[in-house]
Amino acid sequence: MAFQLSPGVLVTEKDLTLIVPAISTTAGGFVGAFQWGPVDEVTLIDSEANLVETFQIPNDTTFKSFFTAANFLSYGNNLQVIRVVREDQALNAAANTSIGNSAVGNPVMALIKNEDDYDAVYSAGSSTVMWSAKYPGVLGNSLRVSMCDANTFATWEFTNQFDVSPNTSTYANVRGGSRDELHVCVVDEDGAWTGVKGEILEKFQLVSKASDAKKADGSSNYYVDVINNTSEYIWWRGHLSQDNVTTEGSAWGTTASGTQFKLTNGGAANANATVSLIGGVSSDSPTDGNLTTALNTFLNDDLFDISLLPLGEVSSTVAIHAINQIAEVRKDCVVFVSPEQADVVNNAGDEPTDVAEFRNTLPSSSYAVMDSGYKYQFDRFNDTFRYVPLNGDTAGLCVRTDFVADPFFSPAGFNRGQVKNVIKLPFSPRATQRDVLYKNGVNPVVTFPGQGTVLFGDKTLLSKPSAFDRINVRRLFIVLEKSIATAAKFQLFEFNDAFTRSQFKNLVEPFLRDIQGRRGITDFKVVCDETNNTGEVIDRNEFIADIFIKPARAINFIQLNFVATRTGISFEEVGG
Repeated sequence: MAFQLSPGVLVTEKDLTLIVPAISTTAGGFVGAFQWGPVDEVTLIDSEANLVETFQIPNDTTFKSFFTAANFLSYGNNLQVIRVVREDQALNAAANTSIGNSAVGNPVMALIKNEDDYDAVYSAGSSTVMWSAKYPGVLGNSLRVSMCDANTFATWEFTNQFDVSPNTSTYANVRGGSRDELHVCVVDEDGAWTGVKGEILEKFQLVSKASDAKKADGSSNYYVDVINNTSEYIWWRGHLSQDNVTTEGSAWGTTASGTQFKLTNGGAANANATVSLIGGVSSDSPTDGNLTTALNTFLNDDLFDISLLPLGEVSSTVAIHAINQIAEVRKDCVVFVSPEQADVVNNAGDEPTDVAEFRNTLPSSSYAVMDSGYKYQFDRFNDTFRYVPLNGDTAGLCVRTDFVADPFFSPAGFNRGQVKNVIKLPFSPRATQRDVLYKNGVNPVVTFPGQGTVLFGDKTLLSKPSAFDRINVRRLFIVLEKSIATAAKFQLFEFNDAFTRSQFKNLVEPFLRDIQGRRGITDFKVVCDETNNTGEVIDRNEFIADIFIKPARAINFIQLNFVATRTGISFEEVGG
């Protein structure tokens, strides 16, 4: 109680309204190869349209990654994506200051993975490279950058795209500077982006050569800053070389005060202010090492809240790493694996054996789920059909289950296990084949005529008989553990006494009763008293709560017994 010097009423508050918070169970994580976009950087994607906008459409080498991600997003709207490239091969397209539209040159290409990489290594500028593509990949080779100032506006190919000629900005003029303004265009030279050769992708109007230039709102108008901060296609790497600007005036990138800036050369030399980017390499086949390194990003569970981790098409090496080093370490997410394409495509008769062999290369884990293969689906971006691994869908079915029921319901079966966008299955296992797969912990995906394509199993990869060999039980405990652990943080640094222990029980038990009412558990018990918080435990500054759970079990097998009786026999006689 606060110390008072005279009589009065002191009002205090104590908050006893804490509850166990709801947690996300639909967030996915994915690592894969794409044509474009930031490398080794987590990007939140909420739709297929957003996936295309960020990483571009699939091609013949990236389609399995693209459609694994897109298929997951057809069930949900929360996927954290990391683009991976083979770092010893991938390059950003670039252009040096001596290259014109058709001239041959050798700019010094580099791998610029993302904005952090650019800021750390390349933002200081280059004496040989004028522009680089924003990200590595062959798409950068279709980019052309063209700029003009007052000296070349009248003859510039894009004059009709702008209402006014660049000259001297108000910012430079009031500081005694002149000739600082530029127009810049980024062009789809080969049509790889838009399908139209020469289509303008971006325009930057009346940006400044002055490093301190400001817009009316106080933001930078320096052309380097404007382009680096807003362009979706290019990085600035260096100013026009001294050979390609007039001798009169000061270099670009100085301050505006008293500065008359050099102008781009006119005539034939003006071609050097318009440069094509070359040398971009996609390297869309990352190594196992590239993939596992990227997956390790998700080890930071404080930064990346994910519950579902589809892998696309990966080797058993990558799958083992994802299971053992990510899921088993985090203990709050489930890895989804498919066999290799060769196991199920054009492998008639050997599919169950080969799929089971692939599964047996993987560890026993309740934090992993394996399906039976691939689906054949339409690629509308390239007007063709593709074989795509099913693990994006099986992870997505967990999202659908969370939306229509709860995480502790099984995602399999005709009610919640319908797989989308299936033209056909290369391997739709019949009953005897399903027996082989299920015995090995592989969940069959089956097409039933007139009933669709269905996930027809809900096992995890846990080999020993346990409640945790089912997806719904594993995900139930993830929800319980994550939710209660989040709430328990508020008990840290409180006293380990009867009040705190009672408060904790009063916090947890209503949450468990709610889960019980939603059919996730059949019974529970919370023990948090002197029996497990002994004097020795208290003296170690520890707090212990034992939470006993009876999880609900999903039906996997149905037995129907039909009994024919004589007409004169009552059912009570034969039924007991």
